[in-house]
Amino acid sequence: MPNIRLPDGSVKTFDRPVTVAEIAQSIGAGLARAALAGRVNGKLVDTAHEIASDAEVAIVTDRDPAGLEIIRHSTAHLLAHAVKELYPDAQVTIGPVIEDGFYYDFSYKRPFTPEDLAAIEKRMAEIVGRDIRVERTVMPRDEAVAYFNGMGERYKAEIIASIPDGEQISLYRQDNFVDLCRGPHVPSIGRLKVFKLMKVAGAYWRGDSRNEMLQRVYGTAWLKKEDQDAYLHRLEEAEKRDHRRLGRQLDLFHMQDEAPGMVFWHPKGWVIWQVIEQYMRRVQLENGYLELKTPQVIDISLWKRSGHWDNFRENMFFTESESRDYAVKPMNCPGHVQVFNQGIRSYRDLPLRLAEFGSCHRSEPSGALHGLMRVRGFVQDDAHIFCTEEQIESEVMRFIDFLQRVYADFGFDDIPVKLSTRPPKRVGADHVWDRAEAALKTSLEAKGLPYDVNPGEGAFYGPKIEFSLKDTLGRVWQCGTMQLDFSMPERLGAEYVAEDNTRKVPVMLHRATLGSFERFIGILIEHFAGAMPVWLAPVQAVVMNISEHQRDYALQVAGALRRAGVRAEADLRNEKISYKIREHSLQKLPYQIVVGDKEVAAQKVAVRTRKGENLGPMALEGFIARLQAEAARMGRTA
Repeated sequence: MPNIRLPDGSVKTFDRPVTVAEIAQSIGAGLARAALAGRVNGKLVDTAHEIASDAEVAIVTDRDPAGLEIIRHSTAHLLAHAVKELYPDAQVTIGPVIEDGFYYDFSYKRPFTPEDLAAIEKRMAEIVGRDIRVERTVMPRDEAVAYFNGMGERYKAEIIASIPDGEQISLYRQDNFVDLCRGPHVPSIGRLKVFKLMKVAGAYWRGDSRNEMLQRVYGTAWLKKEDQDAYLHRLEEAEKRDHRRLGRQLDLFHMQDEAPGMVFWHPKGWVIWQVIEQYMRRVQLENGYLELKTPQVIDISLWKRSGHWDNFRENMFFTESESRDYAVKPMNCPGHVQVFNQGIRSYRDLPLRLAEFGSCHRSEPSGALHGLMRVRGFVQDDAHIFCTEEQIESEVMRFIDFLQRVYADFGFDDIPVKLSTRPPKRVGADHVWDRAEAALKTSLEAKGLPYDVNPGEGAFYGPKIEFSLKDTLGRVWQCGTMQLDFSMPERLGAEYVAEDNTRKVPVMLHRATLGSFERFIGILIEHFAGAMPVWLAPVQAVVMNISEHQRDYALQVAGALRRAGVRAEADLRNEKISYKIREHSLQKLPYQIVVGDKEVAAQKVAVRTRKGENLGPMALEGFIARLQAEAARMGRTA
């Protein structure tokens, strides 16, 4: 007689084993119709799952965040089902849920075409119309291997064969289609109403370039059509804002095969970079940081002592000279410890905040490279704070204030926070990690910041707080970090003279605010759709003459703007003014200044904004004051 405790605290008693579906039915017919799965003692299960003993049970519906993942997981199986009906020779491999959707990898004799995708999506809708019941069965491993080999599904058989002997294999059947899966799945295919196939891409079997290239079909699935429509609209907006396209259009940067994952910055793009670097240099100096510069290439012996050799060398570039092996630095931290180690340090010197715009290189897989967002050569606004254990909380809190100010200056106020804890591959004893994780948690709670825990995602040398920002499309970008490290200073021989005249190892706080400059600029380009706020715009104003008669006055205005610190250009081409306006509008310049005979006679300027608003004639001094005031607000919205 199982006693079932429900989320509201009530208890239902049954005189026999009972399924999740039957529990839902006992609560109400509406809930039974809405049930997608169940949560039994915290574990997600199918509605057909039978409960024979006392348990805590919740019914999962579309109101539960897990409901959407179940919908997407089931839609991946629906995709494979449709492919097998249309192309029986295709072999199915794996089909997991991903952010905003799912994918499924197939082996097939020819590439899938856009017409194939349309046909597959149509067949998926037809299968949904059949409202087939989804049934779970289990099978011994070796029997399951033989079963899939018998169907000619060698990839599935290989996956199952890699599962430890003795484990029961969970299979899901919908009509004549059977797939390997842990589940749970929707009770029937008719529950899958809103989905769309997006694209086909190549993917190596098991992610190994030595294996066969498969075809990865991506799709998205949602609970409501309006949610999917909103998602597709965001994708359209993201395409328009793609920093790679805007980088070419606005003449900011380019990348080429001769330097994969490296950026060629054009003059306009380098202006954005320099404005950001100078801003960060100023605010860091205001907050007690000392700037330094460390070498690019360092003997591998240092990287072995720091722990990078054992934990990070697959991501490093190496070189050799005079029979000596070196690494191109992937991180700045070991170099900063070397600066700390010069001379005798006292507790009175702490906290010591050392900052560097450090150029780093990492051997990222070529398939992972993505414009400015994922590169091999990058610069970090990196800093390391050497402090005592008692100073950890105050330094972390101080950094949080600093980061919030910087993000606000760039126009970001929504800052999700995560605490990433110890990874499986790490240095340092568990009791040290316990202290480090507790210190970061205490700091976050002292600041009153809500945060999520990200288990196992800390750096190999310590836990970290991850600070993200949300852009105008609602996308989340992880940028800032605060990493607490008890291990590396000790490994590299860092120490200070304590108040009691003993030698102690300092705590090392690794922190970055923007992260990679390259990636942060890519985020800004997409966030602002290339229309940078005045303070970041490479060209803040362009002066255009209507005819040759105003040439000298246009040059005079442009010169006065530059002397006032405005990044201004003069467009004196023999073109129609409408053509010039249109062209500079495409370049997303904040202001366009038009001078004709009237403006020359009045010694004024006619001003247009990039939104097309005509501000009319005004004195040049008034325009300069307006622009400078706008630039001083930076990206702040209030």
